[in-house]
Amino acid sequence: MKMIAALVAILVLAGGSQADDIVEIGRQIAEFNCSECHAVGTDDESRHPEAPPFRHLSQRYPLDALEEAFAEGIYVGHPDMPTFEATPDQLAALLAYLATIQMTP
Repeated sequence: MKMIAALVAILVLAGGSQADDIVEIGRQIAEFNCSECHAVGTDDESRHPEAPPFRHLSQRYPLDALEEAFAEGIYVGHPDMPTFEATPDQLAALLAYLATIQMTP
């Protein structure tokens, strides 16, 4: 089962407070690890010209495709992007956060 499907099931079963906590942890992970280059919120701008805003990632990639990339460690992206590795719990939280901020074109 893909991580996103499992995550959605967990969030539905967890209810409001726990789901909110997971999403907040994901937001914090994004802020700490990614905000130097990427826009990680719903209305900020990326500081790096080649770093896509996180709210538009689903327009470029299926979010479940990012699961594997994050799990293996991101080694590609913009040319000066640092390596990012996450634990399974961090990955689940980050993907939960990303799912909440996606904007349609």
